[in-house]
Amino acid sequence: MRKSGPPKGLIAYLVLELLEEKPRYGYEILTEIREQSGGHWEPSYGSVYPILYKFEEKGWTDRLEREDEPDRKYFELTEAGYTELEERRERSTEKARDFADVILGYFHVYAAFSTDERFEIPDTDGEWRFDETCSAWIVEQVVRHHEHYFDTDFERIEATPEAFYERHGIDNGDDEGDRDGGDGRDEE
Repeated sequence: MRKSGPPKGLIAYLVLELLEEKPRYGYEILTEIREQSGGHWEPSYGSVYPILYKFEEKGWTDRLEREDEPDRKYFELTEAGYTELEERRERSTEKARDFADVILGYFHVYAAFSTDERFEIPDTDGEWRFDETCSAWIVEQVVRHHEHYFDTDFERIEATPEAFYERHGIDNGDDEGDRDGGDGRDEE
């Protein structure tokens, strides 16, 4: 498991979402984020507690004292915190492309390390490798998670990226330059 987590902006958003559900303390928030990421992200106390203290300073959270757990610092959202959460939810809709770009970008680099002769990364016993077997396992995990979360059988999508974007009304990034022509190589 990586001992790092998502970018701080995303951690802050997740903290607000988790506090909307109920008052929580730092370790509980860390555990929830780890679970939501399937065990791949584990933000540190050094990233979560400064966020909680910042939220408290801004008036978005209040600290709760609990007689049954005097050593834990619980935080709950204030009215201003609910307003901030709603604003961040609106801004988060803009992050879907960023998430997709990160996922696809990492996979393209993984595949390049696996297949491009310019990269000579040795195999190490007992470790992940840059090869077809490990690549297939990554894809299998993505499919399994898709089927789990969306409660459906995965069906291949035969559309080109451009056709997919058009069919679903997605801005294909022409104003920023189309980053991926669908064949895994950056277009110039």
